[in-house]
Amino acid sequence: MSKWRLVFLMFCASAACAQNNPPNTVAPPNRDAVSPTDRQIQSLQSRVKQSPRDYAAYDGLGSAFFQKARETGDVAYYDLAEQTLKKALDIAPQDFRAADPLVHLALVDMGEHRFNDALANAQKAITLGSGNTAAFAIEGDAYTDMGDYDQAAAAYNTVQTLSHAVSAPGSFAYMTDSRIAYLRFLHGDSAGAVDLMKSAILSALQTEMPRENLAWLYFELGERFFQTGDLTNAALSYRAGITADPAHYRSLGGLAKVRAAQGKLDEAAALYQQSITILPFPIYIEELGDVYRKMGREKEAQQQYDLVEYIGHLSELNRVLANRELALFYADREIKLPEALNLARKEFEIRHDIYTWDAMAWVLYKNGRVHEASDAMNHALALHTNDPLLLFHAGMINHSLAKDAEAEEFLHRALYTNPHFHLFHAETASRTLEEISRARTRDLRSSNGQ
Repeated sequence: MSKWRLVFLMFCASAACAQNNPPNTVAPPNRDAVSPTDRQIQSLQSRVKQSPRDYAAYDGLGSAFFQKARETGDVAYYDLAEQTLKKALDIAPQDFRAADPLVHLALVDMGEHRFNDALANAQKAITLGSGNTAAFAIEGDAYTDMGDYDQAAAAYNTVQTLSHAVSAPGSFAYMTDSRIAYLRFLHGDSAGAVDLMKSAILSALQTEMPRENLAWLYFELGERFFQTGDLTNAALSYRAGITADPAHYRSLGGLAKVRAAQGKLDEAAALYQQSITILPFPIYIEELGDVYRKMGREKEAQQQYDLVEYIGHLSELNRVLANRELALFYADREIKLPEALNLARKEFEIRHDIYTWDAMAWVLYKNGRVHEASDAMNHALALHTNDPLLLFHAGMINHSLAKDAEAEEFLHRALYTNPHFHLFHAETASRTLEEISRARTRDLRSSNGQ
């Protein structure tokens, strides 16, 4: 048994024993408990009151607010983090000591999808020469979301290089391996991505990362497993994420996705409901609607779809954070297609990663602009990413252009990679392949005079 497998199973087993839950249920988080982050915030608030010129205290408080935003998804904590970190920068010496607040402010920028601001703050921190390696990692993150993958790889490689100059390079594995894993996945190396995510998790366990950060790593590993069709290991990973942080809504949503793919619709619905109770994330609300629709509960499905639209229009901030998701939602349901295109274009203003290209391609396709869709899809597939949803989109776009040989290849690859990649799109892929096969048979008969 590999070291990874042993640590993974020990972690899951010990947590399961502690919670004593039935195998197919998830314990709800204890909402009355005061978290370590809450205690840190309280302590630092007292500190800044006593020492209002203590820039390091403001920096720590801003960082704690950001961590709280990660844990809760509450955008108000992003605002608090930004205000507090700007205060830290106002009173910090204008030398290398300003690097830490700049790095933390760059993290807030990333959380709010202000990628250019994140890049500028990270690079400013780098120029101060403090040696804060996180600045290079955030620089890479900004480049990744902006679609400049070569620059992202260079930034991550710098972190790796710097890690070898310190006494405990293993502590940097969490920072680098999880990020390089994502680049590996984007470049079509799913197995390599899984291996690096396992390494990142081992490092996080050894360095006692905050529970939300650990849960995020397990969630990301689950995503890689799900995208390759390994539902068993995907479920294990998502459950480990829930064990690490019972309030991790993404891990709950990931496990719900697996259960839906396995046909366990009642369990999937319950998990989605638990996830969106913690945070009403539009993707999981939409997927809950899909589960209800699959169950024939059309009224409840429509209620979830209506809620997605409502959240998408709650505020300008939410629209900035969910433009791509809302555009795809409209395109999948073939509603408000001109608005979907506007949303996709708005997202394209701030990032040019392959998933934004994919969203643009799918929305253009649904708007009947298939040649433009094909061009955008070529950008989305430029890295040869082995994501079945991208392959499905490519197959359907090629089919609309009567390029059925290419359509067959993409649709077969999507279903081979994960036959259950989506509750409805997988069925559409199978039906389209059957249509192509029947059309080819008719053409053969016609050409033979039958």
